[in-house]
Amino acid sequence: MNKNIWAPAGLAFSLALSTLGGITSAREFAEEKKPVPDVQTTVENMSIEEKVGQMLMPDFRNWQEQGESKSTGFIEMNSEVASLIEKYHLGGVILFAENVVDTEQTVRLTDGLQNASKDLPLFITIDQEGGIVTRLQTGTNLPGNMALGATRNKNYAYQSGEIIGKELSSLGINVNFGPAVDVNNNPGNPVIGVRSFSSDPDLVSKLGIQTIKGLQSQNMIATTKHFPGHGDTAVDSHYGLPLVSHNKERLRSIELVPFQKAIDAGVDMMMTAHVQFPTFDDTTYISKKDGQEIMVPATLSQKVITGLLREEMGFEGVVVTDALNMKAIADNFGQEDAVVLALKSGVDIALMPAQVNSLQMEKNITSVFDAVKEAVESGEIPLDQVNRSVTRILELKVKRGILKPGKVAADTPIDKKILRALQVVGNKNHLKKERKIAEDAITLLKNEDKTLPFKPKKNENILVLAPFADQVESMSRSINELVDQKRIKKVQVTGMSFSEKSFTSEVARLIDEADYVITGSYIVKNDPAVNDGVIDDSIQDSRKWATAFPRAAMKYAQKKDKGFVLMSVRNPYDVANFEEAKALMAVYGFKGYSNGRYRQPNIPAGIATIFGESKPRGTLPVDIPSVTKPSESLYKFGYGLDIKSGKPIKK
Repeated sequence: MNKNIWAPAGLAFSLALSTLGGITSAREFAEEKKPVPDVQTTVENMSIEEKVGQMLMPDFRNWQEQGESKSTGFIEMNSEVASLIEKYHLGGVILFAENVVDTEQTVRLTDGLQNASKDLPLFITIDQEGGIVTRLQTGTNLPGNMALGATRNKNYAYQSGEIIGKELSSLGINVNFGPAVDVNNNPGNPVIGVRSFSSDPDLVSKLGIQTIKGLQSQNMIATTKHFPGHGDTAVDSHYGLPLVSHNKERLRSIELVPFQKAIDAGVDMMMTAHVQFPTFDDTTYISKKDGQEIMVPATLSQKVITGLLREEMGFEGVVVTDALNMKAIADNFGQEDAVVLALKSGVDIALMPAQVNSLQMEKNITSVFDAVKEAVESGEIPLDQVNRSVTRILELKVKRGILKPGKVAADTPIDKKILRALQVVGNKNHLKKERKIAEDAITLLKNEDKTLPFKPKKNENILVLAPFADQVESMSRSINELVDQKRIKKVQVTGMSFSEKSFTSEVARLIDEADYVITGSYIVKNDPAVNDGVIDDSIQDSRKWATAFPRAAMKYAQKKDKGFVLMSVRNPYDVANFEEAKALMAVYGFKGYSNGRYRQPNIPAGIATIFGESKPRGTLPVDIPSVTKPSESLYKFGYGLDIKSGKPIKK
C-alpha cells in the first residue's frame, strides 16, 4: 500500500486496530489525532492489487510448515502465513474449530494475524451461530436458533447474540457469520434444520433481528445468511447444487421476508447461498463437472446480488459469498471462474476462494488473485464496481471500530488481552443463561399416563440409548449430576450408543433389566418403510438404523411396561417416526459431552425435564408432518404440552 494512503497532502500516519466491546485487538491507540481522510480518498490511492486483496478471504484451517511431514491445525501464527497476508494484501481470514482450540491460544493467534496485516486491519471471521454450528472449543455454545424459536422469547435471542458478541470480541474476532435467517419450511432439508429459527418468516424475522442487535451491541459485525434463502432445499450445497423453483410472489412473501427486515434493521453483512433461483435468474452455464447445462446459483448471479439484493431490497452493506470451495460451486464452475463470476455479480468478498495449507499450495491463491486482477484490468469486472466494494469493506471496518484512522498505534501487553478473554469466554454467567434458554425451549409433545416426570426409587436402573457415544455420555452424566446434587435418588445408569447397530437380544436384555428407558433419536430425513399407512418394522435395512433401532427400543420397552421417553435431539420432524411413544419431547440440539465439557446445553436440559427438575415451556416453531400420512400435520406449529396439566401451552 502507498505509504501515505491515509494521509492527504503527503502527511503519513499510522492506522489503528480497534477495541471491540472494550477488548483490545492487536494494537491500542494513543489519543493524539492526525488529519483523517475519508474512505473514498483512501480507495482512490490504493493499487489494484490492494483492492483485490481486500475482496479475498481465505481460510488457514490447517497448515504444513516447510520441513513438516503433514498439515495440522493452524493454531499458532507463523511467518509463512504472515507472508501470504502481506503479499496478497488480504482483507480478512475465516477461522474454524481447528484454529480456536482454547482461549489463550485464540487470542495469540488473532493478535498475530492482525500484526501480519501492516496497512489495513483484517476482518477476522467465524461461524459461531450457536447451537449445532459453533467453532469455539472453550466458548458458550448456546442451544441454537430453533430452540430460540421454541421459546418465542425476543430477550433470549438478544442475549444469545450478546453472549456470542462478547466472547468473539474478547478473542479478537470481529465478524460473526450469523445469524442464519433461512425459513426452514422443508422438513427434508439436510443442511439447515435446527439452524433456522422457524418455518414462520415473521418469527424468524423477530428473533433474527434481536440476535443481530445483541451481536452489534458488542460492536460485532452481524451477517445474515443464506440469501435469498436455503430453507426450502432438499440438497446440501456442500455436496450438490440445490434448486428452489418457487415464483417471485411466494419467495417475496416467505423466504425474502427475514432478509428484508434484517436489512431494514441495519444488518452489516449478507452471505449468499449456492442455490439456484430460476425465477430471479435462469441464466445457464455448462458445468465443468459433467458438461451439462446448469442454472447459475445466487452467489454468482448479478440479477440476484445486484438486481434483487442491492437495487430492489436496498442493501448497502457488505456481501460475502458462502464458502466457494463447496461442491455446488467448486465442481461446476472451477476455482478461478467461480471467484471472478462472484465478484462480477456484485459480491464484495469471495470467501475461501482457494485452498492454501502450505507454501507449496500458494499457487492456488496466486491463480485466483491473478485471475481477479486480470478481470479488473480488462474491464470484465468494472473498476468502479471494485471501488464500491472496497469502499463498503473499509467503511464497515471503520463503523465497527476495526479500522481507526487518525490515532497513533501503541503496543498493548498480550497478557492483558488474554486475561480479559479468560474472564469472558464461557464464564459462569453465560453458561447459566444458556442453560435457562435451553430448559425453556424443551417442547413436550406427548405424555400419556403422566409418564413424565420420571420418579425413580433408590437403586432403580435407568437405561440410556442414543446414537452416538458423546450423547450417551451427556445423558448419563446429567443424570448422575442430579444424583450428586440430591435432586433425585441414587440410581444405576447404563448407557449404549446405537449408531450403525441393529436391535438385538442383548439390547432387549438391557431393557429387561431397566426400570426406565431414555432413547435419543437423530434422524436427518424421515424415510421409514410405510405400508398401508403404517410404519413397517418388519423391513430391516441396516442403512436405516437411525429409525429402526429407536423404534424397536420403544416398542419393546413399552411392551414390557417400562417408563419410556423418546428425546428428539436434532430436527424435531423425526418425532413423527414415533407416534406410538407414550412420552415424546424435542430438545433441538444433538451435541453431547466430550473433551471434558458439554458441547450443547440441550440434552442436559432435556434430562432435567424428564426428572421433573425443569418445566418444559417450549412450543413447536415448525409444523411436524406425519410420516404415515404426509399430507397431514401430526403436530402443528405452536403445539407443546404443559407437563403438569397435560394441556397445550398457550403463548
